[in-house]
Amino acid sequence: MKPADAMQFLGLTGEITETALKAAFRAAAKKYHPDVNPAGAEMMKAVNDAFDTLKPLIGETIQPTETTASHTYPEALNEALNAIIGLAGLSIEICGNWAWVTGETYPHREPLKAAGFKFAGKKKAWHFRPEEWKSASRGSVSMDEIRETYGSTHVRAGQGRALPRASV
Repeated sequence: MKPADAMQFLGLTGEITETALKAAFRAAAKKYHPDVNPAGAEMMKAVNDAFDTLKPLIGETIQPTETTASHTYPEALNEALNAIIGLAGLSIEICGNWAWVTGETYPHREPLKAAGFKFAGKKKAWHFRPEEWKSASRGSVSMDEIRETYGSTHVRAGQGRALPRASV
């Protein structure tokens, strides 16, 4: 996850202080914890990734970019994941702050569309990202390159636990 994206995901601006980072992490963990949120396991992967991205940058100031202008992204991602979490046969993967869905998606294409997911034909996967965020790659980046760049946490839908993801 990019530092500016991690700042936005945790609702931070300006200088990263240890106190502010810990407070933002605790607030996000409380809000998205699996005990209170059906899609909590997936959301906590993104929260932990944001925290891990920012922890080494304590004392630095991160300038927001135009793609991080939306402070509603964590809530939108949470709503989208909650809308599909109970659908059978789906495999959910968190790469950076994007959610990717593979598996038996064809029977669930309408609920996926309704939740805001878009189909990436070249990757044969559905993805969720903020509407205003544009992808510079135009589909030329493979899923393996995305995983290598942004990290990957593969979560079994409905199980609430992470599965190990082998590097290819």
